[in-house]
Amino acid sequence: MSRWFEKKQDSGPSAAVPGLTGSRVPRHSGGWAALRTRLEAESGLRVIDTGYTSPSNINYITGLGHSIYQADMVHDAWTGNWQTGTDEEGKPVWNVDGFLEQALKFSGRTFDVVLLWTALDYLPEPLVAPVVAHLFSAMNPGGQVLAFFHTRMQGPETVRSRFHVTPSDDVEVQSTKPFPIQRAFTNRSIERLFAGWPGHRQFLAKDGVSEVIITR
Repeated sequence: MSRWFEKKQDSGPSAAVPGLTGSRVPRHSGGWAALRTRLEAESGLRVIDTGYTSPSNINYITGLGHSIYQADMVHDAWTGNWQTGTDEEGKPVWNVDGFLEQALKFSGRTFDVVLLWTALDYLPEPLVAPVVAHLFSAMNPGGQVLAFFHTRMQGPETVRSRFHVTPSDDVEVQSTKPFPIQRAFTNRSIERLFAGWPGHRQFLAKDGVSEVIITR
């Protein structure tokens, strides 16, 4: 599901969002701390947030005077019947263009910030590079992507989670509907995936998850 939220969004208490389970666990995030500085210093930015709808993310972002577009790419990818068959080698064939048109339909809008979180770790392989290219074309020069990457395929931290922003340097991690992790990333594989992007700022990996801010 993809939805726009702007400052008129009600900032009152929100009901629990289906698909989110468990309590929120705070996690220090150097990447969020750096990006939050920009969000608090500027106004009128357009933000994409991936994952199940987070009322706290919506309220925080719109409260700073920005607009936010929610796009749960992983859920849409695995539940939207985008696999159309298999090729001669038996590998899945995906309707990439159809997925991008539905899950990331921006109607000509361009963006300044993407909260990508760990989405690329869970997307089907044929969608990963096209999603990155689609985001590149939809971002303004100087736009920034905050992405988290798993550095290993096993361990409790590989359970898919939702990240809720806070006014501090922490993000709150909450378990969500499980989808199996598809890949782990090295620094080199991240650089290859974002090879056309001029800026990369790496943050110290913590608990098997690295953080990167990529600049358009």
